[in-house]
Amino acid sequence: MASSYFSDLAQQYIGGEWRPGTGSWDVIDFNPYDDEKLASITVATVDEVDQAYRAAARAQKAWAETNPYTRRAVFERALRLIEDREQEIADLIIAELGGTRVKAGFELHLAKEFLRESVHLALRPEGKILPSPADGKENRVYRVPVGVVGVISPFNFPFLLSLKSVAPALALGNGVVLKPHQNTPIAGGTLIAKIFEEAGLPGGLLNVVVTDIAEIGDAFIEHPVPKVISFTGSDKVGRHVATVCAKNFKRSVLELGGNSALVVLDDADIDYAVDAAVFSRFVHQGQVCMAANRVLVDTSVAEEFTEKFVAKVRTLKTGDPRDPQTVIGPVINSQQANAISGAVEQAVAEGATALVRGTTEGNLVAPSVLTDVPADSALLQQEIFGPVVFLIPFTGEEEAVRIVNDTPYGLSGAVHTGDIERGVSFAKQIDTGMFHVNDGTVHDEPLVPFGGEKHSGIGRLNGETTLEAFTTVKWISVQHGRSGFPF
Repeated sequence: MASSYFSDLAQQYIGGEWRPGTGSWDVIDFNPYDDEKLASITVATVDEVDQAYRAAARAQKAWAETNPYTRRAVFERALRLIEDREQEIADLIIAELGGTRVKAGFELHLAKEFLRESVHLALRPEGKILPSPADGKENRVYRVPVGVVGVISPFNFPFLLSLKSVAPALALGNGVVLKPHQNTPIAGGTLIAKIFEEAGLPGGLLNVVVTDIAEIGDAFIEHPVPKVISFTGSDKVGRHVATVCAKNFKRSVLELGGNSALVVLDDADIDYAVDAAVFSRFVHQGQVCMAANRVLVDTSVAEEFTEKFVAKVRTLKTGDPRDPQTVIGPVINSQQANAISGAVEQAVAEGATALVRGTTEGNLVAPSVLTDVPADSALLQQEIFGPVVFLIPFTGEEEAVRIVNDTPYGLSGAVHTGDIERGVSFAKQIDTGMFHVNDGTVHDEPLVPFGGEKHSGIGRLNGETTLEAFTTVKWISVQHGRSGFPF
C-alpha cells in the first residue's frame, strides 16, 4: 500500500544507497487534509549535497558512453513500474499533497506521457558536419550531455514536475541530483529514486537530497559540479536561483508562477467557456501555475456567463480528497490557507463584491468568486495560489488585450470565441509563452515548448527544447590537409 512508501522511503538516496541524513533537524511530512504525520526525514547537510553531486559526476561519464538503446531500456522499465503501481502512487499523491482522485489521475497520466517521450529522447541527439571557408577542414558539431543537472521541484505536481526534468536529463546522458519540496519529499523525490533504482538505473546517477535552504543555504545551486539548474517554483525564489546561477556561470531553466487569464469574447459558446473557466481556476484547488486567476468576460455576455459560472462553482464539493466526489481538497499548508483567506478579505475591503465567498476550515479553503475588484488593486497583479477567481468585464478586444497583458507574468492563458482565427489573432497579442484557443489554461504536452515570458520564467522544456536545456554543443574540427600560418 501507499502507506509503506512513507516509512520505506523517508531517507536520503545518495550514491545508490538509502541512508538517513545527518542534519540536526527533521522534515516532517504531513497529510494536509487531516494533519496525519506521514514521515519524518532527517535533512541532508551541505556535505551530503556535495556527496550527491560527486556521486552523480562519477557515474555520469560511463552513462554518457552507454549505448542510447541501452539507456532507453531503463525508462521503458520505469514506465512499466509506474503502470503496475498506479493506484498506490495515486493514493500517495492524495495523502501527501491533498490532491483529489481526479487530480492524481491527471498527474499520473501526464507523468507517463513524459516518461514515454524520455524513452525516445535517448535517441534524439544528432550531430552535424558544417562547411568551412578553410580548404581541407571538416567541422563536426557534437551534441553532448551537460554533465550533471540539479533539479528543484515544487509541491503542487511533485511527481510529474520532478520526472519532467529528471527523466529527460538522465535519458540524454546526464547525472542528476534532485531536491524535492519539503512538503512533498516522497512523491516528488524518493519515490522517483526508488522507481529508477528498480528499473536498473546505475547507482549514483540519480541522487535525492531532502533538505532546506535553512540547512544548506545556496549550496545546492552554488556547487561546482552541476552545469544546469532546473527550478520550478515561485518567481521570487526563481529570481534568486537565476542570480546565483549567473554568478557561478551556470545555466538555469526556470518554470515560474503565472497570473493567467481566460477571456470570453462576445461570440463564445458560453456553456463551454464556463466549463473551461471553472476547471482552469479550480483544478487542484487553484494551486497550478497556469491556473486562470482572472476570467475576463465581454460585457455583452457578462450577465449570462456570470450567472452560469457562479452556479457551477457553487456545486464544487470541498472536503476529503479521498472522496471521489470531492473537487476541492486542502491546500498544501496553513500558511497558504491564511494567505488565500487574506487575499479575499483584502479584495472585499478594497470594494470587491463576493459573488461566492468560501469559508476556511483548517487547510480546506472553499472557492470564492469576486468581481468589481478595483483596477488598481495589487491583487490583480499577483498570483493567487488557491481557489479564488476574479471576474473582470471588458468592452471590445482592445481593452481585453490591455487587461490581460497588465501583469508582470506571462505564462499561459486562453480565449473563447466562435471564430478560431479571431482567437489566434487575439492570442498573438498576448505576452505569454503559451496561449490556448477555445480550451482551458492548464495544459502540458511532451512535444510542445513549455515555459513563460516576463516573470514567468526563462527557457523552455519539452520536445526539442529539452534537448537545448540538458545538452550542449561541441565543435571539433579536423584539418585533412595542412593549414597555412602567418608565422
